[in-house]
Amino acid sequence: MAKKRTDIILDILKSEGYVTVKYLTEKLHYSTATINRDLNDLQNRKLIKRHYGGAELVESRATPLVFRYHKMRPVKNVIAKKAADFINNGDTIFIDASTTAQCIGQYITDKKDLTVITNNMMLASFLSENNIKCICLGGEIVEIPYMLDGADTAEFASHYIADKMFFSTGGISSDGAIYGGNAYYYLHLTMQKNSDKVFYLADHQKIDVKIKKILFDLSKVDYIISDYTFNDSVKEKYKDTNFIEVPTPKTQK
Repeated sequence: MAKKRTDIILDILKSEGYVTVKYLTEKLHYSTATINRDLNDLQNRKLIKRHYGGAELVESRATPLVFRYHKMRPVKNVIAKKAADFINNGDTIFIDASTTAQCIGQYITDKKDLTVITNNMMLASFLSENNIKCICLGGEIVEIPYMLDGADTAEFASHYIADKMFFSTGGISSDGAIYGGNAYYYLHLTMQKNSDKVFYLADHQKIDVKIKKILFDLSKVDYIISDYTFNDSVKEKYKDTNFIEVPTPKTQK
């Protein structure tokens, strides 16, 4: 019985990211003492962290940046190339530090009067060398050696307005909830509000990968570009979102 309860608690935390003891007692109909014992057991097993009268999942170590550059590279390029089709001369765009969005850079070097806002120093350097105007947001290096984030990064971003935002995260549910970890969370929220059009990029391996917490859902996104086919019910749920499907390269199937 105790294992069944702790398994349920873990499933709830995977969905919610953080929950209070009060929430768990009301949802599961067990006493506070029982829930606290279960949470202490999970913490001793290093599966959760307890604080503020509740608990959160221990985030698994992120895939190192050098491996993410190469993971799913062919399909990332297909997605990025399609995203670049939506970028026009004279645009001001935000491209986040995800390795998927970074692939856009190679497809926009011929654009005229383009301004790119980014927290990716490698992308800013590459585009600047190709005569693209870049604004590199300041902040702390959170993924060595090129990626910037933190309160200062989000603050700097709040001063800019973009025609289009291009971003990716570690996962999205098949019913449209976009997941994000602590990194880039507030930056993504800031630029989503400050951008006229929002583009989310996701390869099929990110489907139903649940990370720390929900960033927002597809109702906040104008376009999702993916090699995954979403169900018609999801497309109906998000009628104002454009689902752009690209082919998966055969080597990635």
